[in-house]
Amino acid sequence: MKTLYHRLGSPKWFYQITGTWLPWFAAASVLLLASGLIWGLAYAPMDYQQGNSFRIIYIHVPAALLAQSVYMMMAIAGVVLLVWKIKMADVVAQSLAPVGASMTFIALVTGAIWGVPTWGTWWMWDARLTSMLILFFLYLGVMALREALKPQEVAAKACAVLAIVGVINIPIIKYSVDWWYTLHQPATFTLTEKPAMPASMWVPLLIMVLGFYAFLGWSVLLRARSEVLKREQKSGWVKELLQRK
Repeated sequence: MKTLYHRLGSPKWFYQITGTWLPWFAAASVLLLASGLIWGLAYAPMDYQQGNSFRIIYIHVPAALLAQSVYMMMAIAGVVLLVWKIKMADVVAQSLAPVGASMTFIALVTGAIWGVPTWGTWWMWDARLTSMLILFFLYLGVMALREALKPQEVAAKACAVLAIVGVINIPIIKYSVDWWYTLHQPATFTLTEKPAMPASMWVPLLIMVLGFYAFLGWSVLLRARSEVLKREQKSGWVKELLQRK
């Protein structure tokens, strides 16, 4: 356990081990996203109520899931940084924030587009939409705080605290459709209930969700590896690595 603890806190070990993971995440994301999109957009049957407009679900739902998952990952990384002082947790948190903000933005935009044929409007101060907008502002706040504060250690702790405090918004997003009157539909499918959609519709959605998570792994690892090199540029192993290249 002690060995694992030291490895998790080692930038050199992180950089080396993640180099072997990158091709797998990249290949998985390409294969899953391509197959999920083709199946969902071209071969899945039309919805009996929404027609073809429902197909935006194959982008909207995975993006919304990632938006929430990434913020929870940031909060966990914040706890690890503050409690166990593992600086690599801050590297991961910093790499997660832009991806999470992008996914939240995609979820908001695709939700607005979907709202036109469904609700007859681009935007409504619905409980789910409003809490997702708050999540987007939380992401922007974390990124702005990191740029505004110096030195790096102070910014890392401040971002960790904001991420931990802001995580209270995640259950609000998840249960908003149950707690308040809302036009937003309930969860498309859950692990505990039988999907309301036929398999020909929800299987490509599941593939897209997996593809989005594979893309998350690939993009975050790329960002984290780049940040490790930036922070450790004066270290001997980084200088040796750059000389080889």
